[in-house]
Amino acid sequence: MTDKRLIRTYSGIFFSPLEPSPENIAPEDIAHALSLLCRANGHFRCFYSVGQHCLACEAEARAAGLHAETRLACLLHDASEAYISDITRPVKLGLPEYRVIEKRMQDTIYRRFGVDPEDSVIMCEVSRIDDAMLYHEFLALGGHALYDAAPAILTRPAFEFIPFEKTERQYMTVFNELFTEETK
Repeated sequence: MTDKRLIRTYSGIFFSPLEPSPENIAPEDIAHALSLLCRANGHFRCFYSVGQHCLACEAEARAAGLHAETRLACLLHDASEAYISDITRPVKLGLPEYRVIEKRMQDTIYRRFGVDPEDSVIMCEVSRIDDAMLYHEFLALGGHALYDAAPAILTRPAFEFIPFEKTERQYMTVFNELFTEETK
């Protein structure tokens, strides 16, 4: 019988989301899972994946001329969802234990790929871009604005359905470009 404390990832790894081991974190698992997870808990006019969102955030960081480590952090900022799924922000506020699990998972992923989760400059940029994309996604795909003023973005993301296979391939292409660049 399988250990009930483990999940089996797309690549076949048995993984503990509560005690994440960096050597068991595979970018292929992240790309695959995020391309199949829908943003906004499915409350958009069409399927729009977490993977698409992460790619849009990375593209925005690239357009802003940010360093490769910040771009990689933008690409990976929701990677914990590949292992623990996601919970909407309002519910997350009432689940402090979940937020601890999510942070541990996310920090492990960042460190696995050379991003310092304690670098406040990088994390502030990631947060700023994430919130800006959130606004524009909800406006384009949900029909309403989340904030009084629209945060400026430099890119024009395709807020539309993209087949998961295409998103997964694009995620891996960008990841490989950035991870190679970061490790030089």
